[in-house]
Amino acid sequence: MKRAGYKKGIAIMLSLMLIGSLFFTLPMQTVAQTEEDTVDVTVHYWRFGGDYEGWNLWAWAEERDGKSYPFTANDEYGKIARFQITGLQEGDQIGLLPRRSMPENEWAEKDFSDRTITQWNREKNQVEVWILQGEDTVYYDEKEVDRSPKIVDASIDDWDTISIRTNQPFAWQEAEKRITLSDGIAIQSIEAPDPEQTETNHLLLHTNQKLNLSQPPRLSFEGFGEKTVTAGKVVRTATFDQRYAYNGELGPLYDKKKTDFRLWAPTAQRAQLVVYDHWEDDEGQMIEMKAGKKGTWQTTLSGDQHGTIYTTRVKIGDKWNEAVDPYAKGVTVNGDKGIVLNLKNTNPKGWKPQKKPTFGEPTDAVIYETHVRDLSIHPDSGIQHKGKFLGVAEKGTQGPNGVKTGLDHIKDLGVTHVQFLPIYDYASVDETRLDEPQFNWGYDPKNYNAPEGSYATDPYHPVTRITELKQMVQTLHDERLRVLMDVVYNHVYDVEQSSFHKLVPGYYFRYNEDGTLANGTGVGNDTASERRMMRKFIVDSVTFWAKEYNLDGFRFDLMGIHDVDTMNEVREALDQIDPSILIIGEGWDLNTPLDPAKKANQKNAAQMAGIAHFNDYIRDGLKGSVFEERDAGFVNGKPGMEREIRRGIVGGIAYSEELSTFATSPDQTVTYVEAHDNHTLWDKLELTQPDASEEERKQMHQLATSIVLTSQGISFLHAGQEFMRTKYGDENSYKSPDQINRLDWNRRAVFANEVDYVKGLIQLRLAKPQFRLSDPDEIRERLTFLNSPENTVAYTIAGSQRENTLVIIHNANPDTVEVTLPDSDSWNVLVNEERAGTQTLGTIKGKTVTVNPRSTMVLEKR
Repeated sequence: MKRAGYKKGIAIMLSLMLIGSLFFTLPMQTVAQTEEDTVDVTVHYWRFGGDYEGWNLWAWAEERDGKSYPFTANDEYGKIARFQITGLQEGDQIGLLPRRSMPENEWAEKDFSDRTITQWNREKNQVEVWILQGEDTVYYDEKEVDRSPKIVDASIDDWDTISIRTNQPFAWQEAEKRITLSDGIAIQSIEAPDPEQTETNHLLLHTNQKLNLSQPPRLSFEGFGEKTVTAGKVVRTATFDQRYAYNGELGPLYDKKKTDFRLWAPTAQRAQLVVYDHWEDDEGQMIEMKAGKKGTWQTTLSGDQHGTIYTTRVKIGDKWNEAVDPYAKGVTVNGDKGIVLNLKNTNPKGWKPQKKPTFGEPTDAVIYETHVRDLSIHPDSGIQHKGKFLGVAEKGTQGPNGVKTGLDHIKDLGVTHVQFLPIYDYASVDETRLDEPQFNWGYDPKNYNAPEGSYATDPYHPVTRITELKQMVQTLHDERLRVLMDVVYNHVYDVEQSSFHKLVPGYYFRYNEDGTLANGTGVGNDTASERRMMRKFIVDSVTFWAKEYNLDGFRFDLMGIHDVDTMNEVREALDQIDPSILIIGEGWDLNTPLDPAKKANQKNAAQMAGIAHFNDYIRDGLKGSVFEERDAGFVNGKPGMEREIRRGIVGGIAYSEELSTFATSPDQTVTYVEAHDNHTLWDKLELTQPDASEEERKQMHQLATSIVLTSQGISFLHAGQEFMRTKYGDENSYKSPDQINRLDWNRRAVFANEVDYVKGLIQLRLAKPQFRLSDPDEIRERLTFLNSPENTVAYTIAGSQRENTLVIIHNANPDTVEVTLPDSDSWNVLVNEERAGTQTLGTIKGKTVTVNPRSTMVLEKR
């Protein structure tokens, strides 16, 4: 499904015309010209309940963003939408998806999955099709559509309640005489959602006994046919979890002599293991699985099964669903099948399990966020394995003017941790077409426990992607860099196609009261971490990555979708492996149907010790709101922002009644000004200060980064921030070309002085414990704010037995300011507008100091 917009459904990507008008122009590309068509499309849509309010049609041309089209006419079939699709080429397809939009959520509900138009009249360039609710078939002739009366759904809402829906209305008061259940189950009473109506297509049937989910009855409705009842809302009850939650190991349990397969699918009537000879095979050997405890299914294959290709298959009602095992640790190309692996065979030469660089408190971390492809794909990167795990691991690479690139650049910068955007197997890049340029951030999970194949030198070989990722991790460890992984357990790419939904429909996701999928993530679905088997999966998955890949931390995308208990269980499980493993996340307060007191967001940070939240207060305080393009902050000219900056400087803790945000401890705050989301800081400065000179923008940029790296909490830098990275105005580059997303090593050479300045700030931060206090009481005792002019923030951090007192001054004014020092002793200058580091740049004597425009000054008492 092609949807334009931000990965969380918030923003629209700027056009290339705007992009080209900004600071740099993009390189010209030669595009092969082929004949394109504009096709007139007519779509007839039928909903069997006649409820069309809010429904519209989302349509797109292949490999292009989609657009919403209204239903503007009616006929005897239903609603009609007419529109044009442009830019179609030979062999292209047209995608269709009916959706229901509401004022607060344009993706409130979607009808089933994508439909595809594969043919049209090429002489007239037009096509007319018929689609209907709940089916993915596209009909080119209305006569082919079967709208005869039938049962659309019969599902168990509660242990003694069945919900039935039909595609045609019926007189509900007579329905009891026409409906029967098998296995001797009697209908005790019926209930219509609206008893005032004489006809309906939806009823609730109350039975005389509790229903067996693994052996449900068959329902017969005179005039509408028969259907096996399936589990419905009942899977989201507390009783369901109590009855079926399983604590043991799941997935393929490999041993050289045999492999045990264990699957959790308590609502299935049967389950099968399907073994394939080749990844392209459509049919495989089906092996019946036996029912086990707590809704599990098991079978065993004797002998060494390393390399065996498999899927799982379950019968839900009258339908068989085939899915990749969610616990598969290896997958075929594009992740369409699982692979049994002896993981010992995936270890690269020199692999050192559980050995990693030494590390102290979380506040000692300086995190550098990057993307595997971004780091190396530039033609002047000097890196051989461009866009690959192995490219990250290359050493000794150079770019323009001999500057260090890739890993050497990161190491030279002096950071402690490298955080990678998603490196698990994601859906949006076709691993069979890697000779074509493809890009995605990767926030569209497909297989959570296997690496992404497009980052491997051979995506067809399941061991290669694992070995090369491990090699990358090991190389970074050897260079004394720790590794964080960005994890996205809050949603899946497509619910209908997800293994979770195929194996246990309705269980793993949150639903609104009206039965539609919750959408706090903004991408159509929210996973339900509060349910015990979703929580177990998250904990199992994170601990697998930590153990098998020796990872040092996890960044939880949209962590606010999850619940507090799940995040605390993740923290507890990782503490058993290595307490120094970092957990950071986006603790935003998102609109998902979960008790507010249980949401893993900033408001509940006090309930989650050892888990850090990105601090959007200082982010927006420094540069302006990310949701308002022209809004400015402290560094780019907005007055009255001193309080917001002070709140960030103290690490988000309750420093005083006036200065308090969400953190109980500085290790719960990630201090930052830019990340992969939204405009880069440089692009934000261009938007908010269009008349400023490049030199003035450099000063603003440098000031913002210096505040981040001298504040309490966990420091975070976006890759390229050190050379004032631009994405040419593209604030949502989740699938934009390499020319937008890649790290520009030419820019790194041009901005060499700026890089040296950031290197100096990092060196200073790591050398001075005063910037990395871990005890909130110590921050309150030692950090004191000074009186200073408007649009400045000045403070001291008192010395200890081994540390000297520091004075830090941030001046956001376009003019110099005079700041009164706490005493008239001599002070060594460590940071000024030109240089930063641990070396003394000069000495200040007297009661005042002059601070240059848009700059930071750090003084150390002699």
